[in-house]
Amino acid sequence: MTFRPPAPEPATIAGPAGPIEARLEDPLAVGAAASVVGVLCHPHPLHGGTMQNKVVHTLARAMQEAGAPTVRFNFRGVGASAGHYADGVGEVDDALAVIAFARAHWQCEAVWLAGFSFGAAVALQAAQSARPRRLITVAPPVGRLITPPVARPPGLWLIVQGDQDELVELGMVQRWAATFAQDPPQLLVLRGAEHFFHGRLGELRSAVLRFLAAPAQIEP
Repeated sequence: MTFRPPAPEPATIAGPAGPIEARLEDPLAVGAAASVVGVLCHPHPLHGGTMQNKVVHTLARAMQEAGAPTVRFNFRGVGASAGHYADGVGEVDDALAVIAFARAHWQCEAVWLAGFSFGAAVALQAAQSARPRRLITVAPPVGRLITPPVARPPGLWLIVQGDQDELVELGMVQRWAATFAQDPPQLLVLRGAEHFFHGRLGELRSAVLRFLAAPAQIEP
């Protein structure tokens, strides 16, 4: 049966720089308890990135299909979110505030955290303290916002990278992923895919669904 995504519900979340604009999407039946919730981080605020980005939508859709309510949100200074761009530092605080909200709203400690491009760098940093059960970083900006060495985040971790990405070099991502030799992340390279995964969003969604459905290791 074809999955029908839930209707987005507007929400305002208290953030460190003021109100954060968000959208809640819950695929569960009314009254059903969530076993995990998903939080999505969008691309660069200064380059048109918002929670409406198609890759962010795709990641959220995969989480919803896997049975998790999700929260998409705008970083400070984007859309109706208060504040101003804060060099990726304040944006980590925004993400942590949204994660705390999601856990309280659904009364669920388990979190899946995902980010695309700039959002991948934010999610990676937020994961250090938020300790998501699964982390998904799509087109992580290695060599730009992500500068090794970086501590290995806890939990299961998927990196997705296109080999035709015009902004993030595949070789740098591969070398960076290889530095976590003792507990390597899963690295998926989509051949022919560029930075925004035009024409490849279906493959991205399927790959994320497989990752979310894979057997869990010992959870943090």
